[in-house]
Amino acid sequence: MPYVYDAAATATTPAPPNALDGPEASPEEFRAALGQLASGVVLVTAHDPEEGPRGEDIGMTATAFLSVSLDPPMVLVSVREDSRMEDVLSRVDRFAVSVLAADQRTTAARFAMKGRVSDRLLFAEVPHTRGTASGAPLVTGALATVECRAVERIPAGDHVLVLGHVLEARVGAPTGGPLTYFRGQYRHLG
Repeated sequence: MPYVYDAAATATTPAPPNALDGPEASPEEFRAALGQLASGVVLVTAHDPEEGPRGEDIGMTATAFLSVSLDPPMVLVSVREDSRMEDVLSRVDRFAVSVLAADQRTTAARFAMKGRVSDRLLFAEVPHTRGTASGAPLVTGALATVECRAVERIPAGDHVLVLGHVLEARVGAPTGGPLTYFRGQYRHLG
């Protein structure tokens, strides 16, 4: 039976205890448990016009990306708080997402490295085009790409959830399966 919200009943029902009042899973326990869930791997990109004379492209590997709505088309991506991507998306309302193919493991790993070299050097080694709706890099050979306008930012613990209205969506040439992340490693289906 589907859940039906009853405002009158909620007003008289005591609120559940605050999650912080009781036991809480450790980060290690949480990571191990959620590592059992296979996730697709995407490269989130944006163009930062404030960096340098012509701006700079930035990228971030993500596994927390999902479809939210078909009408209007919307997606959600989770971005680490205080990251370069979060900083840029607080100023720039356009971004893109490339759904990575199984043979793009190196791209995913490079943009996931902490303390990595500049994104400018990484993009020099990654074939890409520039999205017409976002101005952000779109990875050549990706299974699909979407270009978005950020419409809402939701603080969530040590991350910010960025809700994006999809402006353009394209499917790439069907050359293989998706890149996935499972038990702490990049993998391919098949």
